[in-house]
Amino acid sequence: MAGLVSVAVVSWNGRSYLEKCLSSLAAQSYPEIEIILVDNGSTDGTAGWVRERFPAVNLILNSANLGFAAANNQAVRRARGEYIATLNNDAWAEPDWLAQLVSAVEEHPRLGMAASQMVFAGRPEVINSTGICLDRCGISWDRGGGEMAHHGDCQPAEVFGPSAGAALYRRELFDEVGLFDEDFFAYLEDVDLAWRARWRGWRAIYVPSARVYHVHSATAREGSPWKTCWLAKNKIQLIARNYPFPHLLFYLPFILFYELLSLGFAVKNHMGLAALRGRIAGLAALGRALKKRRARRSEPHGSPGAIFGLLEPAAWPWQVYGRYRHLALVRYPEG
Repeated sequence: MAGLVSVAVVSWNGRSYLEKCLSSLAAQSYPEIEIILVDNGSTDGTAGWVRERFPAVNLILNSANLGFAAANNQAVRRARGEYIATLNNDAWAEPDWLAQLVSAVEEHPRLGMAASQMVFAGRPEVINSTGICLDRCGISWDRGGGEMAHHGDCQPAEVFGPSAGAALYRRELFDEVGLFDEDFFAYLEDVDLAWRARWRGWRAIYVPSARVYHVHSATAREGSPWKTCWLAKNKIQLIARNYPFPHLLFYLPFILFYELLSLGFAVKNHMGLAALRGRIAGLAALGRALKKRRARRSEPHGSPGAIFGLLEPAAWPWQVYGRYRHLALVRYPEG
């Protein structure tokens, strides 16, 4: 069994969810664990409540909301563990969650990331995520989302990367690849990290026995203007920084087609302004994204063909819609 595992939990006005989250971490069967909670400028009394209820938790207090990526990076820098786990504040894990993840990645030294079986808290029979999928049009989604949990994979499987909502990373991976990119603020930062890690030869595994219950987007509701804007901006950044060349030239028309389709769908759902604002922000930051892409070229990395081979085939528009249809059924606790 490996050594210490550091678990990072980021919270912004999420005190109502932390009881289950932190209690599940305190009950882990894994013998060596430290919990680091980053409070992102909450105004709901989170800090005082955590000090009283969970005094062993290592608390980092921010005066403002720095974003999911930056807050997790603060936890990684403070962490002492050989492994770093990330868990959303609106999620709670079964007692053997960490033990199962660590056991899986120890099978191979280049397994640097592990994805959990995340199920919806309100519908635990339905899968929320079993890792990240990414297709050749630059569209990412939760692997297995909407499938019945008891019909899902029963064996570990290699995946593109894990959802940072419930993931395990080797510290060596962060040392080699870098931390979450703070330009993303929130959303798709885990896809970016997985893509950068894949360029450096790291692998990821889905561990179906590592089970987590997730409320899903409790902080920023699914389909909110805020989330819509950041997803639009970050998708542009994601593709500009990571998509292999020359494959990007061939697929760029398809990428643009789906961007227009997505924008039209946002307009239909009264989110057109947020979607447009996000895309404008993404295009405005394109120079910075390309600069980071060029910097990566000087590092040892895999071949463009091999990276392109990790991407799922392009899908028809109705198939893309089907990847997210189950999210319309997400329900949030009252209060």
